[in-house]
Amino acid sequence: MSDYRAVFDARISFVNGGSLTAEGFRLDLPGPEVSEDDIARLLVQHLGLALVGEVRLTRLQILEEQHRGSRGIPIGGDAQAPTGFRLVDLSHTIRAGLVTLPGIPAPEISPLVTRKDAESRYAPGTTFVMDTISLPGNTGTYIDTAFHRYEGGADLSMLALETLVDLPTEVFHLEDALTRGIPASVFYDRDVRGKAVLLHTGRDRFFGTDEYAAESPFLTADGVRHLAEQGATLVGIDAVNIDDMSADAAGERPAHSVFLASGIHVVEHMTNLGELPPSGATITVVPPKVENFGTFPVRAFAKVSAA
Repeated sequence: MSDYRAVFDARISFVNGGSLTAEGFRLDLPGPEVSEDDIARLLVQHLGLALVGEVRLTRLQILEEQHRGSRGIPIGGDAQAPTGFRLVDLSHTIRAGLVTLPGIPAPEISPLVTRKDAESRYAPGTTFVMDTISLPGNTGTYIDTAFHRYEGGADLSMLALETLVDLPTEVFHLEDALTRGIPASVFYDRDVRGKAVLLHTGRDRFFGTDEYAAESPFLTADGVRHLAEQGATLVGIDAVNIDDMSADAAGERPAHSVFLASGIHVVEHMTNLGELPPSGATITVVPPKVENFGTFPVRAFAKVSAA
């Protein structure tokens, strides 16, 4: 069986500034039928780069040539198992009057049974309080299901717990990115199959203010396609929306459309993602089990090794 290598010049830019160039670079390939995007992704993985903004290849040739042993990512090894863990709360607190999305009503909380009411129903000193809450599903930190986007899609009651509990997590720390759109190339250095992909933009610091929705970061259409094709289970962001909400987007919602059609959960308005390592944490995001309801707040939290 023949081996194949790509030979090319490259310029790699990073979302937080700076660039890297290479001339006459040789890269082992799995076979001759690879696209330029495939080669760009292999290059990023081979070099172990993070926060890549764009990869431009020129003078690209594919040669039948013996492999020289591209750097691989070790699996397993002698690393010791973690001796303990800590929990990181990734959810905003819901309170009466909280504004999550501009134009969406805030929660209203009112008493159903007060402690004074309970005094006449129970033994002396035994009181209870019961309240009612009225809130849109899009309140606080919430999960979107297929039913939210598509008629007949899976609703909250149909979500498999295996896709919501203790998901291995890849966190991309993008708070110093120079552009609003998060491109596919940012993810080239990680394996996201079966994982939760969390986009840490730092915008949660503006949550509940007018600044929160202004010039907010979002996932680009090519980033959406890449994560869907690579088999992510869940994608979350600590910003007002995973899609571009500006007038420039003309109402297009590629992340919601592609992810929810593919069974990939979307979690928005997360917080404290800066406390998570790039890899190694697990995340749990479980909503109530409600029929014919498409989106609802979750108590999202991550388990992080204390070792």
